[in-house]
Amino acid sequence: MTVKLEECSLANLKKLQEISIETFNDTFKDQNSPDNMKAYLERAFHDHQLEQELTNVDSAFYFIYDDEEVAGYLKVNVNEAQSEQMGDESLEVERIYIRHKFQGKGLGKYLINKAMEVAIAHNKISIWLGVWEKNDHAIGFYKKLGFVQTGAHSFYMGDEKQMDLIMTKTLE
Repeated sequence: MTVKLEECSLANLKKLQEISIETFNDTFKDQNSPDNMKAYLERAFHDHQLEQELTNVDSAFYFIYDDEEVAGYLKVNVNEAQSEQMGDESLEVERIYIRHKFQGKGLGKYLINKAMEVAIAHNKISIWLGVWEKNDHAIGFYKKLGFVQTGAHSFYMGDEKQMDLIMTKTLE
């Protein structure tokens, strides 16, 4: 397995959109209504929305490749791009999306390590993320990597209010 990272640009919008929809759908379709999934996917991964995110100077996207094939991606935010007011000393890991056939290969850990590198390069002292309270697999993964729950916030899947746990890791 040869793993490499590549920063995404506006030229990658369609590929980013395709992977976003595929991975989000694969992960959450069984726990949510088709209408709520459709509404969320159309809003969150619309061309205009992704264009705004890709051109935001306080956000960065990184594709992860496994043997030349895009296996998923990481999105990080600093400063005003963070989805919660966590302060200037924090970096948000907004998305770690790994395509189903690439899961279990250590790519998520690789992306968390990249997020920590980016945080250190920006002189941040912690990284944080939101994870759906019913996503036990992801919560366990983050706990294993040293994240602890520090709060919670609401997340809307279509018209359904759900809860994300906020998990934080202090950088050493």
